[in-house]
Amino acid sequence: MSGLVLVTGSSGRIGRAVVAELQARRLPVRGFDRTPTPDLADCVVGDVADAAAVDRALTDVTTLIHLAATPDDADFVTELLPNNILGVYHVLEAARRARVKRMILASSGQVVWYQRFRGPLPITAADLPTPRYWYAAGKAFLEAAGRAFAEKFGISVIAARLGWCPRTAEHIQELKVEEWGQDVYLSPADAGRFFACAVQAPGPIPFAIIYATSKPVHQVYYDLEPAATLLDYRPLDRWPDGCEVS
Repeated sequence: MSGLVLVTGSSGRIGRAVVAELQARRLPVRGFDRTPTPDLADCVVGDVADAAAVDRALTDVTTLIHLAATPDDADFVTELLPNNILGVYHVLEAARRARVKRMILASSGQVVWYQRFRGPLPITAADLPTPRYWYAAGKAFLEAAGRAFAEKFGISVIAARLGWCPRTAEHIQELKVEEWGQDVYLSPADAGRFFACAVQAPGPIPFAIIYATSKPVHQVYYDLEPAATLLDYRPLDRWPDGCEVS
């Protein structure tokens, strides 16, 4: 789709990679985060819990990439509720008012956490959610809200169940010894390519749950075929490509 792309959470690890890829493809992009996004002139500084700031960020936007969230389990009342629940409400409602054509919502493989122990593999979009805990339950809420907006308002919605993109040196050390983690690894560069492909994918895509990882090392845990067929996304990296944290 053409038009202005808003990336919420644009200053985060994945957000910066998404912005860079969109810019490389010469797509107009605006950022939204609590801090300014490096090398991005069009950036609204604000919080997803602030409805007025979210409305400003979505002015004239055609496509939304919603990444902003507390990125893992944390205190529900002070962190997950304002950032991952109320924030979803503000962002999706503002996108509706702005007449956004496509919403690409960052979910998580943690939504089907226990399925990887039980099988069968690979896990598909048809498998029932087995959330890890409150963070993953919030992502299931995000997916359900996205489906509601697709059905009620006719907005194209892609719920992206992302693999593990390490944010810290501790995450990297954990991945070095966790074979399953290496198999669901998502490099920042592949994340950028995935979201850019989701922006540019031709319609119609009324609603879809799509997994995104880099190339598995040992075992394919998530069904990556929909990403290829619907979005023309095929990962280029494999663990540990691009895992370094500055």
